[in-house]
Amino acid sequence: MKDKKFKVIIVEDIKLELKGTEEIFRHEIPNAEVIGTAMTENEFWTLMEVGVPDLVLLDLGLGGSTTIGVDICRNIFKRYPGVHVLIFTGEILNEKLWVDVLNAGADGIILKTGELLTKTDVQAVMDGKKLVFNYPILEKIVDRFKQSVISDTKRQEAVISYDIDEYDERFLRHLALGYTKEMIANLKGMPFGVKSLEKRQSDLINRMFPQGERMGVNATRLAVRALELRILDIDNLEADDE
Repeated sequence: MKDKKFKVIIVEDIKLELKGTEEIFRHEIPNAEVIGTAMTENEFWTLMEVGVPDLVLLDLGLGGSTTIGVDICRNIFKRYPGVHVLIFTGEILNEKLWVDVLNAGADGIILKTGELLTKTDVQAVMDGKKLVFNYPILEKIVDRFKQSVISDTKRQEAVISYDIDEYDERFLRHLALGYTKEMIANLKGMPFGVKSLEKRQSDLINRMFPQGERMGVNATRLAVRALELRILDIDNLEADDE
């Protein structure tokens, strides 16, 4: 099954790069039949009406726009379910674009650096593998994964160290979002009145600040301290249902 034939359309707006990509298919991936190439979005949709491929190799930047590729990807999955899309892009620094195109349904992203396009990657997509990446993007993903795990670990350690329970976390999170104690007391599932929250605030100040730094700490400073200690995750500050 590995050498089963499949049809490909290449979308690339730089003529030299298009020729180079065709050569890679001709020499490295002989079981792929390139049934068409497109340099614009209009050319691409015209080709799709003539014959639907098994794989679209899609450049993200067409005609100076970096978002057209994302739109094309999204529309392929709406209009032609079952067609694989592998991104082959020179957008090596635009991480937001990678996220957008993965959310649009792309099977993988190959950056135009490092080992470029390989038969292994293309075949992996054709075999149904999701999230196919080449080394430069994998390296970035692993770095982000490491940072995320370290950050989560520090947060868990802080929660344990400062004896933070579920209600402490909710209280601190809503303080960080600018809620008053009255507003927090009215949250659904918060079984404390304003007086109890004032006592909880005082208790948290005693736990989270060294003895000589507790004087004059208000709700705002307490919330900032919770962020500094990683008790709160600044990327996940969302209010509960009221």
